[in-house]
Order: sequence, then C-alpha cells, then structure tokens
Amino acid sequence: MLTIIQAAGWPIWPLLACSVVALALIIERLLSLRQHLITPPGLLNQAIQASQASLPSDDVINQLEQHSALGQVLASGWHALQISPHINDVDLRYSMEVSGREVAHGLEKNLSALATIASAAPLLGLLGTVIGMIDIFGSQAPGTSNPAQLAQGISMALYNTAFGLIVAIPALMFWRYLRARVDAHVLGLELDAERFARHLLVLRSKLR
Repeated sequence: MLTIIQAAGWPIWPLLACSVVALALIIERLLSLRQHLITPPGLLNQAIQASQASLPSDDVINQLEQHSALGQVLASGWHALQISPHINDVDLRYSMEVSGREVAHGLEKNLSALATIASAAPLLGLLGTVIGMIDIFGSQAPGTSNPAQLAQGISMALYNTAFGLIVAIPALMFWRYLRARVDAHVLGLELDAERFARHLLVLRSKLR
C-alpha cells in the first residue's frame, strides 16, 4: 500500500483524506439512523395511552421529548395543547410539522458532505491523472529520454484515477442507501404524527 501511495505521488493525499472522512461519516450515520433512536416501536401507542383522558405531567412530556426523534415530534403536540387548550386544527398540526422539520434536518446531517465526497473524488483522481500526464510529457522533451520519470508519470496517472473511483463508488452507494433510509424514517414520522394529531384533537374536546 505504501508503495502505491509513493507511486501515485502527492495528488493521492487528498483522496486518502476523503476516504477517511467518508468512512467516518458513513459509520456515524449508520449508528445515528438506527430505528430505536428514530421511531421506536410502540412509542406512539404509549404516548396515546398516556394522554387518553388528560395531558401528562411536564416530566412525562420532557422525558418523551428527549427519548427519540419521534418522541420530540409527539411531545411538540403535547406542548402545543398544553399552551393553548383551544388550539385549532391547523395550528396544532403546524406546531408538529415545525418540530418534524427540525427532526428531518437532523436526520440529514452529514449526508451532503458524503455526497460531496462522492462527487469530488473522481475529480481529484482526474487531477492526479492530469498531473501524471504533465510529468509524462515533461519527461519526453526533444532530444531527451527519461524512462524513470515516464514510468512515474504513468503510475501517478493510473493510480490516482483508480483510487478516485475506489473512494467515489462506495461513498455514492452508501449516500443513496442512507438517503433512502432517511426518507423512510421521515415518512414514518409523518404518518405517526398525523395519527397522534387526530388523537390530540379528540383529547382537546375532552379538555374543554
């Protein structure tokens, strides 16, 4: 590996940095997007059960808010109804929608950086290829011949191209996978939030 890095020359160092960053981002997102941290099974039913006849205490609301992403969205509905017991349908749903947007933004954290690496890695590889070609042509000046520099230029050109693709392809695949995972979580949050909003509207009539 060290021999390849030496043969590829200095243009491969930005690609190595991109590979390390991409790996760190992928691991971080895989850990952060686990289901029990976003939409724990049974949490919605527990929240509905806890507010069948009245709003729960502040401690319960705060505990739900810190529990998970879904808990944050559901707790926003409790907060809205707690502040304004006669809140209308539109304002209640809007308050939960705002919280949902904040949660969705958090789920998308670092995905843009991963997409940037997937797009930039082939370009960095191309840069190394161009630099390698410049070395090749520079070694073939009229009346001179430098086989060592010619071989070095070819190595730099090919290794950088290959390594750029090696970094970009997995980064792109994981970005698409994580993007789909986020979309699935967001859809689940929206469906649960709508069901909880209907429950809160029923609860609102009991509080009057």
